[in-house]
Amino acid sequence: MCFVVGMAAAFVSDHYGGPTILYAVLLGMAFNHLSAEGRYVAGITFSAKAVLRFGIALLGARITIEQILGLGLTPIAIVLVGVPATIFFSIICGKWLKLGATQGILSGASVGICGASAALAVSAVLPQNKASEKCLIFTVITVTALSTVAMIAYPLVVSLLGFNEAESGIFLGATIHDVAQVVGAGYMVSDNVGDVATFSKLLRVAMLVPVVVIISIVIARQKSNGQVKGAGLPLPGFLIAFIIVVLFNSSGYLPAMITDSMIDISRWCLIVAMVGLGMKASFKELAEMGWKPMLLMTLNTLFLAVLVGTWLLLGGL
Repeated sequence: MCFVVGMAAAFVSDHYGGPTILYAVLLGMAFNHLSAEGRYVAGITFSAKAVLRFGIALLGARITIEQILGLGLTPIAIVLVGVPATIFFSIICGKWLKLGATQGILSGASVGICGASAALAVSAVLPQNKASEKCLIFTVITVTALSTVAMIAYPLVVSLLGFNEAESGIFLGATIHDVAQVVGAGYMVSDNVGDVATFSKLLRVAMLVPVVVIISIVIARQKSNGQVKGAGLPLPGFLIAFIIVVLFNSSGYLPAMITDSMIDISRWCLIVAMVGLGMKASFKELAEMGWKPMLLMTLNTLFLAVLVGTWLLLGGL
């Protein structure tokens, strides 16, 4: 059922435009009643957890170490500063808005790294409960909407700021949330800007590995505090698989056909997982979360844009 709804989301995206992930969430929420009881419950849970983690593991096929090293020093420095700064800013703002730590971490990671994919990966290692599921759905919907707005607005911003092609590409790649919107915005300006923006974005995506590893270790240590039994291996299996896929992809031994297939499978797994997560949420529950999470996501987006823009205006390193 989740796969069928996911196919419908992909059909709408392919024929009418817009992000497939967002359509998957919204269409899934329209079938929220299926998650209450009955034979669909087990499949929805499987899609929202097992399929999600398998899809995240295959995300590593989109990254190579060579791509990261080929970006040069300035975009690497911007990403190394921008990603953790955005996450810490989000945590601080989340406390100021009296939101939970989960909301702050999810918002910061999704804005700072790679939108919905980062939110999905980070949520998989955070403590799981009903509130965390609602936070994830809200984060995915909001970050996708903000990323779409940025795709339209940021090409105008780089023009107004007088950035050259390299600076424009770095700004777009380092500030827009989702990969698809980065590609759209970059090639909207020029082919050269699109190339730089895409590589800069891949560097942010690569930050998903250390960020999720650090969060996993912190969560594992918190769980082990006060317990007699050891916490075991702090890294979840899907994250280890993600790292292995990145290393294999970087080795050059994987044929392009296999890599492309892994990327396609990962994409479909994430679509199906988002349908499952959408089915477990409802518009009423999201509305009850109020305006604070939306404000937090907006503040994170503005913070990252101002940080990167200021860095580039000052001449980088």
